Amino acid sequence: MRKQLLIVEDDPEITSALTRGLALHGYDAASENRAARALARLHEGPFSCAIVDVMLGTDSGLALVRDARARGMTLPILMLSALSEVEDRAAGLEAGADDYVVKPFAFDELVARLRVQESRAGQRHPAPATLCPRSREVRRGGDAVTLTEREFALLARLVETGGAPQPRHVLFEALWASDGSVSENVVDVYIGYLRRKLAGAGIGFEIRTIRSKGFCIHGTPPVIAGG
Repeated sequence: MRKQLLIVEDDPEITSALTRGLALHGYDAASENRAARALARLHEGPFSCAIVDVMLGTDSGLALVRDARARGMTLPILMLSALSEVEDRAAGLEAGADDYVVKPFAFDELVARLRVQESRAGQRHPAPATLCPRSREVRRGGDAVTLTEREFALLARLVETGGAPQPRHVLFEALWASDGSVSENVVDVYIGYLRRKLAGAGIGFEIRTIRSKGFCIHGTPPVIAGG
């Protein structure tokens, strides 16, 4: 699969050269020459990384990177600049860039730096586990855990609520109230079942108890898909 990359550069010749060169290395590059539109494109995504020039006409690449980080964007960002002093590089890194490349640069070095930052980002933000309703499995990489129907329903409920703690009574009403013959303590029992099955399975998350608030997913949230 080809990677999607955003180039933020106000020099059309450099943009064209970057786009052509990156295409040879498996990147499909989009481009913007103004900070506001670039920020919107980064928000829309998804991009695997971005290359941002420090000077964008009357706009500031440094301000763009700071805004992107302030909005929680975690993709790797490389800054390009003809400014090569130590304080210039420091300013780029302090703004939130992952690397700083001085013009003129060797294209192979630029690609190598991109790949290093993408690899580091992958280690910081591992791929999420997948919940497969058909097989009632939790899968991540080569690991899979099979759940009962009620265990899977409970886990899916925690995932669907976006990480907000779910009180015991809310989970009970959603999954057990129609049974009529069980108490709210059944929620704790099934939370225990899930924790034992998921412990040590390498699935990237755990179920935590938040005092007076309920239960929630902690870690890399899984996604629900067909399976």
